[in-house]
Amino acid sequence: MKVAVLDINGKDTGRQAELSKDVFAIEPNNHAVYLDVKQYLANQRQGTHKAKERAEISGSTRKLKKQKGTGTARAGSIKSGVFKGGGRMFGPRPRNYSFKLNKNLKRLARKSALSIKANDKSIVVLEDFSFDTPKTKNFTAVLKALDIQDKKSLFVLGASNNNVYLSSRNFKGSEVITASELNTYKILNASKVVLLEGALEGIETNLSK
Repeated sequence: MKVAVLDINGKDTGRQAELSKDVFAIEPNNHAVYLDVKQYLANQRQGTHKAKERAEISGSTRKLKKQKGTGTARAGSIKSGVFKGGGRMFGPRPRNYSFKLNKNLKRLARKSALSIKANDKSIVVLEDFSFDTPKTKNFTAVLKALDIQDKKSLFVLGASNNNVYLSSRNFKGSEVITASELNTYKILNASKVVLLEGALEGIETNLSK
């Protein structure tokens, strides 16, 4: 499939980019997409949550009252979770939420996400560009030219470009990454995916293996 290549002013350059059907026009596999997004979000979790249990609470170890004859439930420790100031019963413990997925499934998920965006006409191909210095107004001009200043956007570069990256950091709705950092969650989270010409070869090479 062919897509028009735009310049940073939003004008058609007269050239077209060929998007591989094996990457941008497959039948999406929704379950693969679900698993890859689930893994990405799970990997973001620190897993450092912790609550003190009864063994970790400071307090007296004496038995509170006699075992029988009080008319109430027996109680052996002030540190029990049923009392105020006691330990948390079945509280959260530190854990690792990450899990593994095989490479073929992750490739399938990313191709599915790109195919969904291509089918929705949410992919823009932009000619390679750079800035002389990191300036927010330069990146603002690009967003306005593409009419995506009020939308979530994902810019995918062929190689790391510090000036472009630094120019975009003030925009919460826009993110700049390289082709090697592309993942399913970021693709689906963006309203528009802006692919620079230099990124196309890397994306297709990585996902066609």
